[in-house]
Amino acid sequence: MRTAYSVDTVRTAERELMARLPEGALMQRAAAGLAAACADLLGRVYGRRVVLLVGSGDNGGDALYAGARLARRGAGVTAVLLAPDHTHPGGLAALRRAGGGVARPGTAQELIDRADLVVDGIVGIGGKGGLRSDAAPLAERAARSRAAVVAVDLPSGVEADTGEVRGAAVRADLTVTFGTHKPGLLVDPAREHAGTVRLVDIGLDLPAGPELEALQHADVAALLPRPAAESDKYRRGVVGIAAGSARYPGAAVLAVSGALRGGAGAVRYVGPAGQAVIARFPETLVSDQGPRKAGRVQAWVVGPGAGDDAATVAEVLEADVPVLIDADGLRLAHRDAVRARTAPTLMTPHAGEAAALLGVAREEVEAARLSSARELAARYGATVLLKGSTTLVAAPDGGPVRVNPTGTPWLATAGSGDVLSGLAGSLLAAGLSPLDAGSAAAYLHGLAGRFAAAGAPAGAHDVAETIPEAWRDVHD
Repeated sequence: MRTAYSVDTVRTAERELMARLPEGALMQRAAAGLAAACADLLGRVYGRRVVLLVGSGDNGGDALYAGARLARRGAGVTAVLLAPDHTHPGGLAALRRAGGGVARPGTAQELIDRADLVVDGIVGIGGKGGLRSDAAPLAERAARSRAAVVAVDLPSGVEADTGEVRGAAVRADLTVTFGTHKPGLLVDPAREHAGTVRLVDIGLDLPAGPELEALQHADVAALLPRPAAESDKYRRGVVGIAAGSARYPGAAVLAVSGALRGGAGAVRYVGPAGQAVIARFPETLVSDQGPRKAGRVQAWVVGPGAGDDAATVAEVLEADVPVLIDADGLRLAHRDAVRARTAPTLMTPHAGEAAALLGVAREEVEAARLSSARELAARYGATVLLKGSTTLVAAPDGGPVRVNPTGTPWLATAGSGDVLSGLAGSLLAAGLSPLDAGSAAAYLHGLAGRFAAAGAPAGAHDVAETIPEAWRDVHD
């Protein structure tokens, strides 16, 4: 599992480590890792042109010491000093001893145009509010140049703790981060600026509670249900799907398609799209008597394609089993009814739906995805799976937020969310907690989307049919 820690936690760990090490040793560890990553990216170091964009503080020092290492290997290294009076003195002296040069910002754009590599050491992990006016043109010039751009610890101009980008920011091809990931490296929109992320271990002793967690194959494999020899369809769990309408029967079909591939032993469908469901999936247990009379289930999914059927949503919310609320159900579910539930609740909005529930503009949610997911979970007393370019899963009682590392832009297609809801609901019925069910479902769904698309458009039904391939892949 990958983890990400807040700036305060990282700085505390750094102070504790520096107290045990010789002066400057920690910066040398970081610089060595940064220089190695730059050399790997360049392929051949000798004769290459490297430009360091150096601000004040330790990030600038890391860049200068790394530049000195590259200069000793034959690179032509020039440091552009954006804060000449506050440049790290040891790093600057090391660069000069190694034969590196120094330039003022006025000559930087021409240097960037000729460079093979630009190293962003402008702002550290405590930066807020985007780049200053003197640095922003350099970041833009680097993005337009032929040079590879490497960010030191975090692209300058993005916010480490939130993933927000409140102004101009560096767009890196590679970010070399030290000790641990920072939340902004895993959450959009900042993640889009980071490029590939390379973690350099510098020996930090970090606590047990990170800000973010990103599951990997082995983590998901450990969560997924496996039937035992004595299992039957009821012991494996039964998931109820209350979805679809005369206008949107396909939502019901797609939610059932995800549920059938999610590990539960049986799927009960309740709603007006029974004929469409049974025609596509004859193994589904179909009822038109409403959720209370559908038979026993271990979890419910309600809302996909439900239109204005508030009565069904309210009936499902009264059930004493885990409930997943999606799509129209999010609009129809009263917050007090959700908060009053004693069984767990999982809500799965996209940014637009989350914005409506929070009473803000969609752009605000997309710009601050992490805080939006946490706020929505706290307001409703429910686990929230916020769908999007980086899907987040936040529990109502705090704790680490899960960020999903799988997926593809091709998943932005009609019905994809219905498949995800059915899949997550099935995992709820199989006994997973809302946090684990949402995280594992998002991971499998994203992986299935990659396999189904394979670089070309794919429909939601293609994603559903590829879930078994994704399931097998995480177990390999």
